[in-house]
Amino acid sequence: MKVNVQSVNFNADQKLIDFIQKKMDKLENFYSKVIYADVYLKVQKTSDKENKITEILLSIPGGDVMVKKTCKTFEECVDECVNSLQRQLIKRKEKSKAYA
Repeated sequence: MKVNVQSVNFNADQKLIDFIQKKMDKLENFYSKVIYADVYLKVQKTSDKENKITEILLSIPGGDVMVKKTCKTFEECVDECVNSLQRQLIKRKEKSKAYA
């Protein structure tokens, strides 16, 4: 799966990009028709510890799926986003089986 990582107002290191790629590749186990994923990493300028924002836009046939999470670290955000996407993809796969 093609994963585009965009970090806003900072440079993401290669370790973080590799981590994101590995997590996103696991989604193909749940739904094989994923076309690509856009991952947006942002840092909010607040005194709050939970200032890391991760948005993932997953392009799949029949419409895109979008998830947005705010956490203390980008790794935690990516984990939560991927878990949420897994649930959504499983639901979508079950719905498509019901129509087949």
